[in-house]
Amino acid sequence: MSVNGTYILGLSAYYHDSAAALIHDGQIVAAAQQERFTRKKHDPGFPAEAIKYCLEEAGIVITDVAHVVFYDKPLVKFERLLETYLSYAPNGFRSFIAAMPVWLKEKLYLKTTLKRELAVLGNCKQSELPALMFAEHHQSHAASAFFFSPYQKAVVLCLDGVGEWATTSAWMGDGNQLKPLWEIDFPHSLGLLYSAFTYFTGFKVNSGEYKLMGLAPYGQPVYVDLILNNLIDLKADGTFRLDMSYFNYCTGLTMTNDKFAALFGGPARTSEAEITQREMDLAASIQKVTEIVVMRLARTLHKETGAEYLCLAGGVALNCVSNGILLRDGPFKDIWIQPAAGDAGGALGAASVVWHHYKDGPRTADNIHDSMAGAYLGPSFTDAGIREELDAYGAVYQRLSDDELFPRIADILAAENVVGMAQGRMEFGPRALGGRSIIGDARSPKMQSVMNLKIKYRESFRPFAPAVLAEKVADYFVQDRPSPYMLIVAPVVEDQRIEMTQEQEQLFGIAKLNVPRSRLPAITHVDYSARIQTVHSDTNPYFHKILTEFNARTGCGVLVNTSFNVRGEPIVMTADDAYRCFMRTEMDYLVIDNFLLAKADQPEWKGSDDWKDEFELD
Repeated sequence: MSVNGTYILGLSAYYHDSAAALIHDGQIVAAAQQERFTRKKHDPGFPAEAIKYCLEEAGIVITDVAHVVFYDKPLVKFERLLETYLSYAPNGFRSFIAAMPVWLKEKLYLKTTLKRELAVLGNCKQSELPALMFAEHHQSHAASAFFFSPYQKAVVLCLDGVGEWATTSAWMGDGNQLKPLWEIDFPHSLGLLYSAFTYFTGFKVNSGEYKLMGLAPYGQPVYVDLILNNLIDLKADGTFRLDMSYFNYCTGLTMTNDKFAALFGGPARTSEAEITQREMDLAASIQKVTEIVVMRLARTLHKETGAEYLCLAGGVALNCVSNGILLRDGPFKDIWIQPAAGDAGGALGAASVVWHHYKDGPRTADNIHDSMAGAYLGPSFTDAGIREELDAYGAVYQRLSDDELFPRIADILAAENVVGMAQGRMEFGPRALGGRSIIGDARSPKMQSVMNLKIKYRESFRPFAPAVLAEKVADYFVQDRPSPYMLIVAPVVEDQRIEMTQEQEQLFGIAKLNVPRSRLPAITHVDYSARIQTVHSDTNPYFHKILTEFNARTGCGVLVNTSFNVRGEPIVMTADDAYRCFMRTEMDYLVIDNFLLAKADQPEWKGSDDWKDEFELD
């Protein structure tokens, strides 16, 4: 088979959020996370299914690919682990014993492991495989942010836990080139500092950080000075060092130690225990510190480079509250955040490094449009496939034309029903953006609690995001530009707000939850903010039509949008995933492309209802 152009396959694996991404002459063909196929959240395994999908989407086989590139350099990471253990010896022996077998068996010999897995996947000899290359971890992050951004020239800031050594890095992107400026190295890490508080407040590291961010508005930042005076030595330019005597992640199996607990008046909260005012205040405090650090770093980069635009990647770039403050109050003309900012996006970045740096491939940018295709880069449906998967359950459905479907869904939503929506290509990254979403009426005062407790089965304080017609965003939010990836938090405009009574103003913590803050109570957080997704007719015409029809009926161009899953479950991918989730929750309707299903019409569910036994709670 003859293949035109250059295909490059990027991989992220073996740590968390394994993924594969395929580009063709610098343009994205497909990208997907392994968890969506295996149904194991944050799956760290070799992304065999994600690779197969990417190759199938392109209509090629592995031997048609010019280069396979891994997003990380494992030998350098191993060097960091050894140096860390040696510097803290004899402390950390238990952690060392736990980590080394995995490294000595698998990770240290990653090149051999990858070649073996790829040969099995491609049913070919290892000698027939494309060239295998390795990018640096933060280089992959930076590339995912800059090369797919709208900007011809921009400075890039990467903030995460740790890669090989770097935890924070700055880069300058210009055309098809990306050059490193400086970095902060392990163990001094803003991402790990935030994760330490995630752990201390009883949430799961590498997945619960967004819970900590969601909890922050319920508390007061009373511990900010305590953090700045004890845990982190923060300089005026944003650079920092942590006092490692409070942390255990270098040598132990936990994030914090007894000294950390003593500083904050007692031990860490245990998972699923009651959330107290202390946890709320801790969340508010570390969130404030994060915002201070990010803003100082951004101002320094602007001063050093004179760049008009900023790109962000790394796990900390998913802190959409900090992003919103940076956009509104920061020095840059605009900012762009990679929607798959975590390790999954590293697969995409690594592939682009090879295309632009190794191959000197061209890049075009107009300072307006990014090249992420709305992040809709995953598998889609066929009518035949939908029918086959639904018929296996004896499901009752209608297939409607577009002219019938969109007005019908709008009517269903206006009646305060909850709709599971699976349509088009699946999203790449952690946010559901209208491809695999649960949607509802943002005007409904009961929608947040219904979705949290009866559908998502998660903590009541968790906020929901609004999906808003892009052309109407300024009618509802203090936001004057697109936010297609749900990565910017902005205030609700004044004329949509509901003033609180004196009695309501005195409420503390979770007691604030049930007080309506605006005419859109389901998406307005307690501080009058919301995490915005602007919906665009060019990237998601299906969802845009639903919003348009809903707006025509109600005068409201906003819907609640949350990911189509239950707690601990990866976002659904297939019609089978969608139907199972639909039947095991209290969703009212399900729509898969043009197929509409009402819960009331479905046969009695015969499968297990106990999703807690199937999915590990996050």
